[in-house]
Amino acid sequence: MNIKKIIDIILKTLDDAKALDVTVFEVSKLTSISDYMIIASGRSTRQVNSMADRVVEAAKEHGIQPLGVEGKKEGEWVLVDLGDIIVHIMHPDTREYYQLEKLWGADAIESEKAENS
Repeated sequence: MNIKKIIDIILKTLDDAKALDVTVFEVSKLTSISDYMIIASGRSTRQVNSMADRVVEAAKEHGIQPLGVEGKKEGEWVLVDLGDIIVHIMHPDTREYYQLEKLWGADAIESEKAENS
């Protein structure tokens, strides 16, 4: 499946789950671990965990087996590793503290879906 199509599926899933401040970064020139990173926020640890579950379900429905999910126990920051795409779903306080956008922000992709989230 085309990576842009997978990103669209993830963005729609996050939008349906009422994710906040969704941003997509192309990081292929910055790291070899992944081509894209998506960062989104949830209002509570329960919502963060629920969004991560939905992303995993959507990926599996489209034939993508997640390589791993980290952080569900705490729920402050859940990472869903889809191989070419890594999804970070964070509580707003955690997101503010770690400021991943400053680390990966140089190559943010402007996406209508990401902007509307």
